[in-house]
Amino acid sequence: MFDKLFVMSQYVLPQLSVSRLAGRLADNKSLPGLKNLVVKWFIGRYGVDMNEALEPDPAAYPSFNAFFTRALKPGLRPVDERETTLVSPVDGTISQLGQVSNDRIFQAKGQSFSLNELLGGDADRAASFADGEFATIYLSPKDYHRIHMPLAGTLREMVYVPGKLFSVNPTTAENVPNLFARNERVACIFDTPAGPMALVSVGAMIVGSVETTWAGIVAPGNNEVSASRYDTLKTPIRFEKGEEMGRFRLGSTVIMVMPKSAVQWNTNQVAGGTVRMGEAFGEVSSDQPETP
Repeated sequence: MFDKLFVMSQYVLPQLSVSRLAGRLADNKSLPGLKNLVVKWFIGRYGVDMNEALEPDPAAYPSFNAFFTRALKPGLRPVDERETTLVSPVDGTISQLGQVSNDRIFQAKGQSFSLNELLGGDADRAASFADGEFATIYLSPKDYHRIHMPLAGTLREMVYVPGKLFSVNPTTAENVPNLFARNERVACIFDTPAGPMALVSVGAMIVGSVETTWAGIVAPGNNEVSASRYDTLKTPIRFEKGEEMGRFRLGSTVIMVMPKSAVQWNTNQVAGGTVRMGEAFGEVSSDQPETP
């Protein structure tokens, strides 16, 4: 009964207004006493391990978002440097992984969503990933919320897709159809040694915004899909495997999509399993040419 009420309440709440207000409050630096109380409660409520943080003192963060997007101590997430290894981009829990089938990506309990819609509704963009491989990773409140590169790559395109802001926790995923293709999201397309790679940061209820290292906060606040091309720059935007490419200012979900046969997920990576950024997640096919 509680689960049904929780899901139903999200349909009637003013999702965008609530989430944007939460984002502004999380950025506020003028009420340090209140911020410290909220951070202390949050750490206790969700079991955040501050021993992993580069700055372990919760009171040292100027805002809640600064605490939430905290850096980890150097060396705490070693990156598997083997050439053929694709690594996890985040800390989190694997919601689902497998193969895209007829433009559909499995969500949960009979639910699925459209790859084409996920990437902004452009058939040419989605065509590169037809019948490809996907992995959906959920970041819980206690997790490290920076996003890193699973492979070395060059940024080709960033697509902002407006949408709803449903929660993305397992309960909502099981009950809201087309969830990840209806929520606000930012899809980043990279060219890699294994072909094109899509990293999609999916917004959610109370998520203030998504941030990338090259464009800053991505939240245009309009109702239109907006795509920015980067493959014509004189100086390409390149990343090494394991390098930070973005972060969630309050948490959500990352969906990683690769072309057909480009990668084989490791057998120990299964739905419901936990992952850490930098650990081996899959093996790249040796016969995939790097996209130009």
